[in-house]
Amino acid sequence: MKSFVVSALKYRPQQLKDVVGQSAITETLNNAIIKKKLPQALLFCGPRGVGKTTCARILAKRINSNDQDNIDTNQDFAFNIFELDAASNNSVDDIRNLNDQVRIPPQTGTHKVYIIDEVHMLSTAAFNAFLKTLEEPPKHVIFILATTEKHKIIPTILSRCQIFEFKRITTNDTQNYLANLAKKQEVAYEDEALHLIAQKADGAMRDALSIFDRMNSFCNQNLTAEAVAENLNILDKAAYLKFTDLLIINQIPDSLMFFNEILTKGIEGHQFISGLATHFRDLMLCKEPKTIPLLEISESLHQDHADQAKKLTLSYLLEAVDLAHGCELNFKNSNNKRLHVELCIMQLASLHFDGEKKKES
Repeated sequence: MKSFVVSALKYRPQQLKDVVGQSAITETLNNAIIKKKLPQALLFCGPRGVGKTTCARILAKRINSNDQDNIDTNQDFAFNIFELDAASNNSVDDIRNLNDQVRIPPQTGTHKVYIIDEVHMLSTAAFNAFLKTLEEPPKHVIFILATTEKHKIIPTILSRCQIFEFKRITTNDTQNYLANLAKKQEVAYEDEALHLIAQKADGAMRDALSIFDRMNSFCNQNLTAEAVAENLNILDKAAYLKFTDLLIINQIPDSLMFFNEILTKGIEGHQFISGLATHFRDLMLCKEPKTIPLLEISESLHQDHADQAKKLTLSYLLEAVDLAHGCELNFKNSNNKRLHVELCIMQLASLHFDGEKKKES
């Protein structure tokens, strides 16, 4: 049987221009290499799965490449690139060994590049042992430090590095990348399905690719929003649209039955009410053209949201958001969590379009 390679490894970027969602950083690094103005100590920080280690490896290869515009795949850079995991090599002795190694010039190429991942895991003593080398490294050495927790690094280390802040990858960038990947693999997909995967990944491309592989196996090369939502144990936007239609016509019994169906699918009440508050927020954004770009929904659902927003007044949506958000905040403190959400649903289904509760005649 042919061995399977996960997408996160198979499609790992090989050039800076291929890194998704970090154009400001990749352009800066590219220009620094071309103009030969690369500092000897760099710190890559940001959330997990956004490309820090990938950029570090690409940069390490580019530094010793004869062609500064592209990486020559025929060249062997392994002898000049050293990766150290600070999580398991965090003692003073480990750093002292590193300090001894950096004095030896490279046998081939121009620079030795040391990539220290999870650098915040170094002990305080190890940081102090590293200070002098980081401040005055040999001319043939470049350090690339990577961390998800910049605040744990001592200020004296930070002051000696050029810092690059990696950001979370936007939902749209992730969705577009997954769409291109699906086309490469000849996988059928719905836009909303990829949007759900991108949202679940929460800005981490590595997580998005892992989820994509799992959904691909589950859906058998046909990613539908319904199947993805079921497997990820989340509600798709269509469910919130349907539920809100029940609230609009003040259908308390049907709304409660809808909520019961959601609970039987394994969706937590807290998760549902949080998503409902977000849905009301999206409807508010639809009422003003300027705020439509702030929507975090797939383009295929923009019109459905716009149509539903027209049925509701701004005062109604403000009151609905307030009720849903209040329910979410107090959810943990409630002894009967189901009743807590059901009371919120009954209040929402009792609202008039002016935001006031429906009065009994």
